[in-house]
Amino acid sequence: MNSEESIDLDRLCVLARLSLEPEEKEKLGPQLARIIGYVEQLKEVDVDGVEPMAHAIPLENVLRKDEAAELVDRETYLRNAPDSRAHQVVVPPVIEG
Repeated sequence: MNSEESIDLDRLCVLARLSLEPEEKEKLGPQLARIIGYVEQLKEVDVDGVEPMAHAIPLENVLRKDEAAELVDRETYLRNAPDSRAHQVVVPPVIEG
């Protein structure tokens, strides 16, 4: 950001729905100018041939394969439930009514 440009802090506060005291605006103005200066420096970096990426660390699918397995009978599952009725697990009500 060059010296001819300046940040319209009042307009920015309206857009961001911020209410700043004059002392806060006095402090924030130079800080925003420095941040914008850093962004301007990034424009000068040569990125030709650099692949765009969505994440800094390569991500891999950590889920297991969806493979058929032997089923466990219903009674085994129901034995682990705190309460069951008519071959179903009884849970506390979520919606009062």
